[in-house]
Amino acid sequence: MATSRSLYIRVGALILAGAALSVGFLLFLTGGGLRSQSLTFETYLAESVTGLEVGAPVRYRGVQIGQVSQIGLVNAEYPPGSRNDALEAFQLVLVRLAIDPERATVDNTDAAEVAVQRGLRARLSSQGITGLAYIELDFVNPNRFAAGGEYPWTPRYAVIPSIPSTVAQVQNAAEAILNRIQQVPLEELLTGVTDIVGLVKAQVEDGDVARTLSEAAATIAALRQILEGSDLPALVTELRGVTAELRTLVGGPNTRSALASASAAADELRQSLQRLPAVITALEQTARSARNTTQDTNAELGPLLRDLRATVSNLRDTTETLRRAPGQVLFGAPPPSR
Repeated sequence: MATSRSLYIRVGALILAGAALSVGFLLFLTGGGLRSQSLTFETYLAESVTGLEVGAPVRYRGVQIGQVSQIGLVNAEYPPGSRNDALEAFQLVLVRLAIDPERATVDNTDAAEVAVQRGLRARLSSQGITGLAYIELDFVNPNRFAAGGEYPWTPRYAVIPSIPSTVAQVQNAAEAILNRIQQVPLEELLTGVTDIVGLVKAQVEDGDVARTLSEAAATIAALRQILEGSDLPALVTELRGVTAELRTLVGGPNTRSALASASAAADELRQSLQRLPAVITALEQTARSARNTTQDTNAELGPLLRDLRATVSNLRDTTETLRRAPGQVLFGAPPPSR
């Protein structure tokens, strides 16, 4: 009896330990979601959610702040009222997010709306090469990725608009490039290229290009003949000799003395130019003195010239009197008649 009782006690303890481990493992997997009251948001994805499962993490720039609580189709969650609404809802996947307010600053619906206006968006991402998908929250340019606006259904929870994932953006860009390539008129381009090749071929065979090539070949042949007929080694030797003579001439004593003389002459010319203002000033003073002297001389010569002119006039009169009546000049005038 004691042995069976101890066995029951051991089995019961083992069961309790297993239950405790199960609860701890469940709490570990849920990321502590049971410890606090989570906030539920929903987003709508317009792409495939392969790899995304319920319980997948919700991360903000790599930090886990919640988990995916539900995945489904929008038309199953919100039955459409018309055919157009059904087509629009059928293209979207509903993903509900359970956000832990202790790990995120979004603690209520109003704060979430403010964050959405500032550019908070949700997108599908994958973890490296494992292919496990998760929801990533981040702020983007609200002008580039605008909010969803009005929906034809009434959401049960606050909506965080979604943006295409990186893979979806690459696929869309590739599809746009393929569409552009498909729209290119390849046949017309090939026809144009064929025509251009034909024109080039005709030019090379019989056109201006062929004549240019033949003239260039003739010119090269003539140059080759000239080079073969000329004595290039002798020319090179002469050039080397001329170069050596020029080097000797430039570095010789005569050139150095000439350069030294030129330098000395330049120094003397520089000194002469420096003395030139003083010489010009002295010449100006001399000219000014000569001008003053000339003016004084002119002032003194005036009266002398007038006296000399009067003297000459008197001599002329005297000479004329001697010529006419020399006796009168010598003996005086005759006495007056009685």
